[in-house]
Amino acid sequence: MSKLFLVGAGPGDPDLITLKAVKILEKADVILYDALANSALLSHAVHAKVKTFVGKRYGCHALSQIEINQLIVEMGSKYQNIVRLKGGDPSVFGRAQEEIIAAQEAGMDVEIIPGISSALAVPSLAGIPLTLRGVSESFWVTTGTTRSGDISNDVQLAAQSSATVVILMAMSKLDDIMQIFRNFGKQQTPVAIIQNGSTPEEKIIFGNVNDIAFKAEHHQMTNPSIIIVGEVINHRNSFQNSSESQISKLQNNQK
Repeated sequence: MSKLFLVGAGPGDPDLITLKAVKILEKADVILYDALANSALLSHAVHAKVKTFVGKRYGCHALSQIEINQLIVEMGSKYQNIVRLKGGDPSVFGRAQEEIIAAQEAGMDVEIIPGISSALAVPSLAGIPLTLRGVSESFWVTTGTTRSGDISNDVQLAAQSSATVVILMAMSKLDDIMQIFRNFGKQQTPVAIIQNGSTPEEKIIFGNVNDIAFKAEHHQMTNPSIIIVGEVINHRNSFQNSSESQISKLQNNQK
């Protein structure tokens, strides 16, 4: 019986993939990879007979979801180990359930290999803590838009809380989303946008709910980006300065 592996590729940096995921890639017969999965990871697939780009991200659809499901089943009828390589974690806005159902209905076994989600890793790499004692006791991770293209109702709920809010796939609705936060008196709440996080092409801008849409347009911020809203952003500099201070001390000691 053929097997489908839903593998998380991490946030972008090819080193931020789990050891288990690498082992699965090494034995894969087929790799079906997303636009958000770093193509450098394909170098681990030394035995793969098929490596197919199925590009799934906002504005980039090489295949529809139905076509991807059909391709998984087709490859499963010909090969043993099918890897669906997804950016981040396959269970976080990765539409994994649809592919699991298609594979199981075709008689395939399924295994999920979790990955590091950009929602967690990218703020951390930028020195932004998602939780901080006395500042933020929790965080939301939400999509900006639903299947219909409307803004998720969860954004309304998140905007009313004191939690850090991480919004994915939302650049096309940035100004509308910020208006929701303004409606709840959050005009001066800090906002960060990180594009291509964890990669050499990373761009970061900072602002607040009132001005971030203008800054994003000025700096030509596009997808893939994550939006972070919360008071924790004000604590980023002290965290970063502390790290830079440690690096400086190490360099001085080495001289």
